[in-house]
Amino acid sequence: MINLTVDAKGLACPMPLVKAKKGMDTLESGQIMELLTTDKGAMKDFQAWVGKSKHELLEAREAQGVFTFIVKKG
Repeated sequence: MINLTVDAKGLACPMPLVKAKKGMDTLESGQIMELLTTDKGAMKDFQAWVGKSKHELLEAREAQGVFTFIVKKG
């Protein structure tokens, strides 16, 4: 179940990551955030950020130029 969807489509780096961090700050531990972005560097950047955080990347996919990340707050 998605608790928050952050739509960062059309934004260039680093804005999708900035919006994701702000979104995560509003969630409680265990809640799920979905990030949508069209930034081509997001796959590498977002996975690196989650790896350095206490959060868990549940899913990362790309379809029709939109990258979707599902993250559980740690």
